[in-house]
Amino acid sequence: MNSIELISIYESVAVITDQMLNAARSGDWDRLVELEASCTMQVQSIKENEEPVVLPETDREKKIQAIKKILKDDREIRNLTEPWMAKLSLMMQHSATQRKLDAIYKGGY
Repeated sequence: MNSIELISIYESVAVITDQMLNAARSGDWDRLVELEASCTMQVQSIKENEEPVVLPETDREKKIQAIKKILKDDREIRNLTEPWMAKLSLMMQHSATQRKLDAIYKGGY
């Protein structure tokens, strides 16, 4: 993979994480999951194909900016999704407890 292809993928990941952030902000969890799958494929492509090379200064700066954007978006996405995930976990625990109680009371106890 040459430097132009590499930078292109990093920039593509940055665009996807921006879209993921917008989906999280609007509560569009299905879209977020869809975008996350796309992002994972792009990151896997980087992992499989990136070779250690010295990038020209402009390419290195583009890569750094893309990575900073990705990390910033990721942090914001986590801030938005963690409360939702905690609420979902609590609802699931409540549901499991309710099923156990139902089973006990239906069993004649």
